[in-house]
Amino acid sequence: LQTGSLIFTEKMPILKSEASCYDSDLHNLLFCCQCADVAFYSEDLSKVVEAHKVILCSVSQVFMLLFNVKSPADIHDSSIVRTAQSLFALDAGAGHPAPHGVPPCNAPARVVVKDAVFCSCLSDILHFIYSGGFQWERLEEDIKKKLKDSEKIEHVLEKVKCILKTPGKLNNLRDCRSHQIKQLYNTSLRLFFNTPVLADVIFTIQGATVPAHRAVLVARCEVMAAMFNGNYLEANSILVPVYGVSKDTFLSFLEYLYTDSCCPASILQAMSLLICAEMYQVMRLQHICELYIITQLQSMPSRELASTSLSIVSLLKKAKFHNSDCLSTWLLHFIATNYLIFSQKPEFQDLSVEERSFVEMHRWPSHMYLKQLAEYRNYVHSQKCHCTVM
Repeated sequence: LQTGSLIFTEKMPILKSEASCYDSDLHNLLFCCQCADVAFYSEDLSKVVEAHKVILCSVSQVFMLLFNVKSPADIHDSSIVRTAQSLFALDAGAGHPAPHGVPPCNAPARVVVKDAVFCSCLSDILHFIYSGGFQWERLEEDIKKKLKDSEKIEHVLEKVKCILKTPGKLNNLRDCRSHQIKQLYNTSLRLFFNTPVLADVIFTIQGATVPAHRAVLVARCEVMAAMFNGNYLEANSILVPVYGVSKDTFLSFLEYLYTDSCCPASILQAMSLLICAEMYQVMRLQHICELYIITQLQSMPSRELASTSLSIVSLLKKAKFHNSDCLSTWLLHFIATNYLIFSQKPEFQDLSVEERSFVEMHRWPSHMYLKQLAEYRNYVHSQKCHCTVM
């Protein structure tokens, strides 16, 4: 069964979560090169490939040095500084037009790759970095096919290992494999979440400002990709207003785009985030919020469910209005399954005729069950039923 859909059991529908597209989203960004803000050139000044500062800096301190996110004084491993200085030279690139989707004031930085052999393999190296899977063996194979010469192959691989090096954690650069590489550095974009470092767009919301990075937004959200690359004002604006959601909800939404994770603090927060996810058509986040709400409601004891001020019917209405079919279907079953609790609440009257009909049809306990239970209790307490032992 496809993830993100409802699976019906005899009692309740169960929502299955959806697989992550985080790695593939970032990898696809390199293919389309939307919002690229850095262009690599060979020493003869022919363009090799475009890329994104925020992605590169999230992987390597060499790129942090190159793009002034860190200074040499911040790096305690001199080999990282030497690698940055020996491989790359930064040119402001004045007078060169910005790529489509990048504001004119953010023309891409021009980086000259000093090492010709390394430069010839740069596209393969960037695919390795953007893939998120860090398939070191595959990178080795790609470079071997391209270079043939064993000394040149070893030279390039050593440079890549230097770029990926984390101070104090990697002393021996030989015989590294993918499972080791993964443990050596953090490729999470969390470091750049809600920070002005390298930011190229600022959202204005509820009188506050939230910095962000177009590359991450267009990679992770199709609505954002259309907004920043289409015939919209946002495509050439630094300040972008946001309406219809709170600042906290929008920050949670951005955090998911950057980190592929979200941790709502309550059912109401999860519903607000679900609405934001529906607004920007990020379906996996919507399903995560649905699953959170369902899990929280399922864990409520009957006594808490009876006394809570949380309106389940209100959640149902919002779920329906914002096209959350999975959640609205589950909530109707939830109300029906806990009929004796919800039928006593004032909110029960807010159900539509169609919803009330569904709940009455699927209610538990059913009329038949209550009738049979009453008959059994009458039988037990009647004078006809006596204990034969006593």
